[in-house]
Amino acid sequence: MRVGVITFPGSLDDRDAMRAIRLAGAEPVALWHGEHDLHGVDAIVLPGGFSYGDYLRCGAIAARSPIMAEVVDAANGGMPVLGICNGFQILVETHLLPGGLIRNDHGDFIRRDQRLRVESTDSAWTNGFTAGQEITIPLKNGEGGYIADESTLDRLEGEGLVAFRYLDVNPNGSLRDIAGLRNERGNVVGLMPHPEHAVEPGFGPDTRDAMRSGVDGLTFFTSVLKSSVLS
Repeated sequence: MRVGVITFPGSLDDRDAMRAIRLAGAEPVALWHGEHDLHGVDAIVLPGGFSYGDYLRCGAIAARSPIMAEVVDAANGGMPVLGICNGFQILVETHLLPGGLIRNDHGDFIRRDQRLRVESTDSAWTNGFTAGQEITIPLKNGEGGYIADESTLDRLEGEGLVAFRYLDVNPNGSLRDIAGLRNERGNVVGLMPHPEHAVEPGFGPDTRDAMRSGVDGLTFFTSVLKSSVLS
């Protein structure tokens, strides 16, 4: 399986995502924001970072870059797409996922090992988890507060589209503790925490299990290898 990782000006976790894909057993393919070519990949990762310097609004300029027209078409056709942090912001800016992401409610950039609860396993990127599973994934963002109107929030809850929820502490003021979403089809997932930073023993976050969960993020990338959602 070939998984493309798009580099935008200001991306800084693209190489980490490519390494995670390789560790999962797939072939990472570097994609460039200025092209209209997905190079025949089977899935796509929009990595974290500060695309276009976060000017205008996080993810807003990247969402209008040439390659995103191809990504939107591919996602609408069923191709698995994962948006991580800035990638999540890009997904909401392209309306592949609903809502928006705004400045953290405390006004500060935050970095922490964040506990999450897996709310949905019905997606290309979460099928390797079990519903209700608790995982620990690194988090780092300044504009990670998820917002949507009440009717959208109710629909997300009612249709089981909340993929991940923050546990112990809400780090950025996200409504209803939402840390990540999936779309109705289950091929598009976005989240603020960084699973690509928890894929190798000894390099993931410390927990009460003394590094046992340092590879919680790897399941995102192994999930897509066995996904039945592939286009």
